[in-house]
Amino acid sequence: MKAAAAGRPAVAELLLGWYRRGHRDLPWRASRDPYRIWVSEIMLQQTRAQAVIPYYQRFLERFPTVEALAAAREEEVLTLWSGLGYYSRARNLLRAAREVAGAGAFPQTCAALRALPGIGDYTAAAIASIAFEEACAVVDGNVLRVVARVENDPADIGSARTRERFRTVAESWLDRRDPGAFNQALMELGATVCLPRNPLCLVCPLAACCQARAHGTAGELPVKLRRMEPVSLEGVLLVVRGSRGILLRRREAEARRMAGFWDLPSPEDLPAARPGRTLGTFRHTITHHHYTFTVKEALAPAGWEHAEDGALRWFQAAGRLEIPLSTTARKGLKVAGVECGG
Repeated sequence: MKAAAAGRPAVAELLLGWYRRGHRDLPWRASRDPYRIWVSEIMLQQTRAQAVIPYYQRFLERFPTVEALAAAREEEVLTLWSGLGYYSRARNLLRAAREVAGAGAFPQTCAALRALPGIGDYTAAAIASIAFEEACAVVDGNVLRVVARVENDPADIGSARTRERFRTVAESWLDRRDPGAFNQALMELGATVCLPRNPLCLVCPLAACCQARAHGTAGELPVKLRRMEPVSLEGVLLVVRGSRGILLRRREAEARRMAGFWDLPSPEDLPAARPGRTLGTFRHTITHHHYTFTVKEALAPAGWEHAEDGALRWFQAAGRLEIPLSTTARKGLKVAGVECGG
């Protein structure tokens, strides 16, 4: 690999100069509060910034401090998280908040932050550098892509050895006088300019020192060899209406990550239901699984208009449904013309 130190001060100078001239106005960037930075970083995992903003604002209105979150019920946290997906993030956030509140202070170093549930190397580095000015580089998919292109390095970023080597490069670029701003600038570059497809090289502040641009290989990098083949799946969800509202099914132990969430029932959940007209379809993706759901009206089984069990319950659909709804339930209800908020 090329010498990591060659010309590296220029990377920090160019990147910070570009970032300070203008960047996206995101609400979490106005704070040095470790709690607010932490909430934003957890929400931003696997989720676009623009999609996160309304959830972030609602979440902090309800839980303005780590102590307020620590005192919350899990169902209330999941309700506010409903629609963001990857719900283990919300459960870990609550667990970690209780640990922090119990300790009486927020951890201030990367090492201490990594000990909290749901906080890995990237999130710990982001919080520690932005809130506490610890000199540690963030490394996520965006950063790996920038490093691979600036270094013109075709190594497999699916390899732990490559990721650690790229982390060393990012550390060598780090501006230790202002690590928080540097890390945010590096993340911003990957999110808005050094894009996975069609990178905007003509407006990139690192164009002069980017080896991939010099060699015409930016579109080929980074290299990730270990890709899972996509799996296409189909399913049917039922919209069952009655005088008591809409019938929903509570997910339990069959899918721990979704336990406690409410979903539209499937024909397997209500074998005696009579499916009616098709209301529409929607797509839903979880990692490499690509689902196509058909949403159908259905008549409840005889006796269900006034009966419930532990897993099935009627909910009035007037206004926002203040329960933890699965993402598939939200999409299905939207197809059916039912307002569920979020």
